[in-house]
Amino acid sequence: MSLSTGPRRPSRLSLRRVRRGGGYVRVADPSWSDPLDGSYAAKNGGRWNPPGSFGVVYLNANWDVARANVRRKFRGLPYGPESLEPLEAPILVETEIAVDDYVDIITDDGCKAAGLPTSYPTDGGVEVPRSRCQPIGVSAWDEGAPGIACRSAAWVGPLYAEELAWFERGGSLSIRQTHRFEDWY
Repeated sequence: MSLSTGPRRPSRLSLRRVRRGGGYVRVADPSWSDPLDGSYAAKNGGRWNPPGSFGVVYLNANWDVARANVRRKFRGLPYGPESLEPLEAPILVETEIAVDDYVDIITDDGCKAAGLPTSYPTDGGVEVPRSRCQPIGVSAWDEGAPGIACRSAAWVGPLYAEELAWFERGGSLSIRQTHRFEDWY
């Protein structure tokens, strides 16, 4: 699927690759019939895909990164995730993903190759906007990449934490186990 509308792609990117796979976790709404369905991101967009584009399932490298993403969604609100009713609180889905070569937004060289600062996910102390990341995602999709391995924009700490944007294009992603909010958060 090549996209001709939406965010402009950076010209002449030479996207680097990094090998990733194995266990990842996904924060999901308990009402979703399929927690590994990327159609919501295809419709509304995400960090690495513009609205009205391709399906992406956004994954976290571990439970700590998943918790950071939940906290991020509640940032600035007068209540936290702990205030949610148990049936409304996000679940955690443990997944297994096939090992493959993902676009590298982990290493400094990978960030530079994609036209991002080596300080990604920030630039001058400000979070790099989705509008800057989405064209990179379109380029990765057009190149046939299985997805993007990236530094987490939700993680706050001295070291980078990882996320994986898995492109829905027929690869292998399966559920290993699901956890209720009170058991994982």
